Amino acid sequence: MNLAEFIDGQRDQHLAELCDFLRIPSVSAKSEHKPDIERGARWVAGNLRAAGFKNVEIIPTGLHPLVYAESLEAPGKPTILFYGHYDVQPVEPLNLWTSPPFEPTVRNGNLFGRGTADDKGQIHIHLKALESLQQVNGKLPINVKILIEGEEEVGSVSLWNYVQKNKEKLKADALIVSDTSMLGKGVPSITYGLRGLNYYQIELTGPERDLHSGVYGGAVPNPLTILTELFAKLHGKNFRVTVPAFYDQVAMVSKAERKSLNALPWKKKDFEKAVGAPGYFGEKGFTTVERLWTRPTLELNGIWGGYQGEGAKTVIPSKAFAKFSTRLVPNQDPHKIAKLVETYI
Repeated sequence: MNLAEFIDGQRDQHLAELCDFLRIPSVSAKSEHKPDIERGARWVAGNLRAAGFKNVEIIPTGLHPLVYAESLEAPGKPTILFYGHYDVQPVEPLNLWTSPPFEPTVRNGNLFGRGTADDKGQIHIHLKALESLQQVNGKLPINVKILIEGEEEVGSVSLWNYVQKNKEKLKADALIVSDTSMLGKGVPSITYGLRGLNYYQIELTGPERDLHSGVYGGAVPNPLTILTELFAKLHGKNFRVTVPAFYDQVAMVSKAERKSLNALPWKKKDFEKAVGAPGYFGEKGFTTVERLWTRPTLELNGIWGGYQGEGAKTVIPSKAFAKFSTRLVPNQDPHKIAKLVETYI
């Protein structure tokens, strides 16, 4: 039996195994999911062993475990390092899900559930491909190292520390990361750059306690009002970030590269259909593709404070909160940007 026939024959089994993986609520940002994170690491390790890897480790860290495996039985052949992550983003707000996030559901030929596309689906494809090669050929044609982490959605701090201390162990001829986008079905896509991330949280305190707006309104600054005014001032009319010196170190994309990017088979209609927004705009002077792939941003990710329950409560809140982030591009120093943003705020 050839490899393609073997994989086709295992389709139902592979899909069932993926669904088992997707049912694990391995949300790295929430401490109550720590047992689920550890279960996710054990699932990955077990499937690596099933794929024929004899050397498999679950590596404890200060936060969430790493899973490492290697097969170095092809002397003289190249070594490939696969990377992925088994943790997922929080699922709230739950009312916006058509089907429960950790109950994989097939609709119109697509599998829906948290982690299907980021990044459990990709991990599973790699593991099953390697397992199938072992089953059909009895061995892998090259040397393979695999490193799967559980903190990608919260900053990968433990991964960074591990990589710095284990450069020789992780040495390879190529690194393959399948946690990025494809332009479309049947369009091979290679991602050669990603925007980096700084993440921030701000807490603004006004009065020492919540106040009645009928008694105190008009004489006491409202932290929510101040906070919304602040974020309104972080962008100018042309949708550029107003933080002084924010763009000073941004690497400029060459004319040839801009031409190549805009010539890709990227379809604006498909993008707009997928996003479903009432309008599309961004930094002046750049195409949508350039805004998405080559320009830095500042985005408000969450804002809260005051009364949020059912009905009315006429309160001036004591505190207001927000989470926001900057996406950074080549030559922008994250520490410098963080200081610039903090100073401006």
